[in-house]
Amino acid sequence: MKKFLAALLLLVSTHVMAADPQAGTDYNLTVQSIPSDSNGKLEVIELFWYGCPHCYQMEPAINAWVKKLPADVVFKRIPGVPRPDWAPMAKAYYAMESLGVLEKLHGPLFEAIHKQHAFRPDDEKAFVDWLVKQSGLDRKKVEEAYNSFSSNTKIMRAIQVFRASGATGVPTLIVDGKYITSSSMAGGNDQALKVADFLIAKAKQERGGK
Repeated sequence: MKKFLAALLLLVSTHVMAADPQAGTDYNLTVQSIPSDSNGKLEVIELFWYGCPHCYQMEPAINAWVKKLPADVVFKRIPGVPRPDWAPMAKAYYAMESLGVLEKLHGPLFEAIHKQHAFRPDDEKAFVDWLVKQSGLDRKKVEEAYNSFSSNTKIMRAIQVFRASGATGVPTLIVDGKYITSSSMAGGNDQALKVADFLIAKAKQERGGK
């Protein structure tokens, strides 16, 4: 009995010691440091793709998580563009942003692709048709936003961020421009958010608690 209790205590203590997320397993350093434009605030970036079912499934959890972030943490989304066929949905994101309808239509676009199966994520014309209908905006205005120079410039930065982060897929979270975690690394969507919480605290400590 004593041996059993000793073994149990050892198992519990080992679990406690390993409770914190582990570098190289649950998270990694980014390949390159990613600059922030958040005026000194700690920045969390989600790399995502509207065509990704895992990103779609993570939306409710990440939306709830973002609402609980402290005031000194800024959350941003950047479309993942690891290959050309992901670019149309990056253009979609930035078009909605420039037209002022991103907050309204971000969720519905996920629904249109994954729940309604309204169009493929690489079908540019179908997306423009959908955006015109959903926003009530003039088609010419929508097409100009979708194909704008500003949108293309932002996509180039999105490509650079994806590469610099060392991401291999989405959804991926980047914390303070130097730590990266993901659902696949952490073992699930909820776990990835817990690792992100740990990394936020770690980054704050490294900043001197500011």
